[in-house]
Amino acid sequence: MNLLIIAVAPVFIILAYIYYRDKYEKEPFALLIRGLVAGMLITVPVIFTEQLVDATITPHFNTKISKAFSSAFLMAALCEEGFKYLAVFLLIWKNKNFNERFDGIVYAVFVSLGFALVENIMYVFSNGMQVGLSRAFTAVPAHAIFGILMGYHLGLARFLPASRPFHLFNAFFFPFLFHGLYDFILMSQHPILLVCFAPFLVYMWMRAKKRLQAHSEASVFKDKPMNNQ
Repeated sequence: MNLLIIAVAPVFIILAYIYYRDKYEKEPFALLIRGLVAGMLITVPVIFTEQLVDATITPHFNTKISKAFSSAFLMAALCEEGFKYLAVFLLIWKNKNFNERFDGIVYAVFVSLGFALVENIMYVFSNGMQVGLSRAFTAVPAHAIFGILMGYHLGLARFLPASRPFHLFNAFFFPFLFHGLYDFILMSQHPILLVCFAPFLVYMWMRAKKRLQAHSEASVFKDKPMNNQ
């Protein structure tokens, strides 16, 4: 039971925070649950796709650094963020409830943390309490940040038609880039890169905080009565 709590608690704490930050018009609870479940379900195709990449592409990289690059960017970041992007897009792009920029962040984080929930349970039950505590402050928040970056650009893509292709691309590119860098630092085990890990986490948090603030301040519902759905 303790392992289950340490695996799921960080996910739901962050979800509660994102739900709270959606201050001006709350999203339908049923749709949020669908996003969370969608994120959980994509773990299946992600696992199979990562195994395929590992079997067909990774063997072509021979050095420790190149193998870390392949595993971080081509196996983990590309597959995981690609399926998250697809799930979020299919879930909300044409949904009437996607009616302000901040909604992109909310739904992207719910999908991202649905995936992180399953992944975290697998890691914690396989590796124990210490790994669970470590991931509570690193991997789980990182997945939330990837979701914020994705949702930020999806929100811009939805409501800025003139620059839609640019932001649709960035909605995948930036989560992919930061996810790849996060994993590459850890997988490389290079001393210099490892020294950069904590500052990199801080930078990601600062970037995500600015994205949250920007869309919150731009809410079309900011000066209207709150709608607590």
